[in-house]
Amino acid sequence: MNVKNNRMMKRLSWSLLLIAGLTGGRALAQDTAPAAAPGTLIPAGSVTTLELKDALNYVLKASYAARQAKLDIENGQYQIEEVKSRALPQITGNANITYNPILQQSALPGELAGQPGKTLLVAFGQKWSSGAGISVSQSLFDQGVFTGLKAAKSTQEYYRIAAQYTDEQLIEQVATLYYRVLVQRQMIGVIDTTLMNTIKVQKIIKGQYENGLAKQIDVDRITVNVSNLQSQRQQLLNAVSQLENQLKYAMGMSIETHIALPAVAFEAIHPQAVSIADTMNFSNRTEYKLLKQQETLLKLQKDAYKAEYYPTLSLNGNYAYQGLGNKLPWFQKAGVNWFDYSAVSVNLRVPIFNGFATRSRIRQADVSIRKLQEDIQNTSLGLNMNYHNAKTQINSSVIVLNTQKENVALAQKVFFNVQNNYNNGLASLTDLLDAETSLTEAHNSYSSALLDYRVAEIQLIKAQGNLKSLLN
Repeated sequence: MNVKNNRMMKRLSWSLLLIAGLTGGRALAQDTAPAAAPGTLIPAGSVTTLELKDALNYVLKASYAARQAKLDIENGQYQIEEVKSRALPQITGNANITYNPILQQSALPGELAGQPGKTLLVAFGQKWSSGAGISVSQSLFDQGVFTGLKAAKSTQEYYRIAAQYTDEQLIEQVATLYYRVLVQRQMIGVIDTTLMNTIKVQKIIKGQYENGLAKQIDVDRITVNVSNLQSQRQQLLNAVSQLENQLKYAMGMSIETHIALPAVAFEAIHPQAVSIADTMNFSNRTEYKLLKQQETLLKLQKDAYKAEYYPTLSLNGNYAYQGLGNKLPWFQKAGVNWFDYSAVSVNLRVPIFNGFATRSRIRQADVSIRKLQEDIQNTSLGLNMNYHNAKTQINSSVIVLNTQKENVALAQKVFFNVQNNYNNGLASLTDLLDAETSLTEAHNSYSSALLDYRVAEIQLIKAQGNLKSLLN
């Protein structure tokens, strides 16, 4: 398998931790039901609460790709049984009945019948013949059978690793979508809080306008701001709905199923940097194992070609019973001759020369092995690069996340101060709207930074070959 063209999908780490809300912010309300047991298929139209591990266990049972991979493993066992059959006795039964309406004649010299100089045409055989028999063949030595059995077992192992790779791809895909849904929901919470505060300001400005303390332009500006926030909220709702549908599709779940993703308290998030000096053993990576297993298969293919040079030895035997007569032999007692016969043989086949075809196949197999070894070397370099990039990215994400956290606190403080000054006539409406916009942007930037951190965390876990840990 060419890893360049089929890069393993990614998986996620521990359960997503999202911000619970901002200064009284509200999460998107949902009807929830008890969480489904890991891997339990959920009926269409039902409502269930899904934690990350529930979603991941579900996809490994419900996904089309996961089921296909399991069928490949099952098929590998049947391939082993097929190759084993070549080492077992091959038994064949046969039966026949033949009617000869015109018997073929043979020319004989007349001297045999006392008629010298003449040629006599004599019909040999009987009008009817019938027989039944059984033949047995047992391979005593065939190097190709031994090589084929090893190849079949290696193929089954290849399917097992490929299935593990498929699982990791599904885990990464579903976990990434899971995080994206949660981040979008968090952004809705931010909009809800901002909208609530803006509506409060709108009421104050309308009251001031009615009392002659504010201008019409102030009322219009705050009204436009409220409309913009409502539009943004609707867009986010649509985005969440589409992301949830993508998540359900990736999981193999009915689109009609209603899901609820529980938010996690901000205090539960503990960003951690990693040491740049850490090293990684890539022999545990599924991508690397898959290539090494493919190398084993190619070497066995080369051995199978070499086996064509070996002689083969087999034991054969047959036994048959035959009846001849001018009447249908079945159920006849007179005029039909029945007799049996058998043979046992040992057959040795020694290949001598086939125009160098076997040599050419061996050399082609050797080139394929060397090409794959180049792929393995290149993949090792790529895995090493990905591991170091993942460490760099997660360390960068930790810095950005902490910075955005401080930025949110500062923007919140500025907004409250400007709002208080505005209420006391010390700040303009423009200042208030700018502070409100900055606060919303700070919250959204924090949510984006959180997603970046989680994705970087996933990439690091993938680089370490531990994606399956997300299932626990």
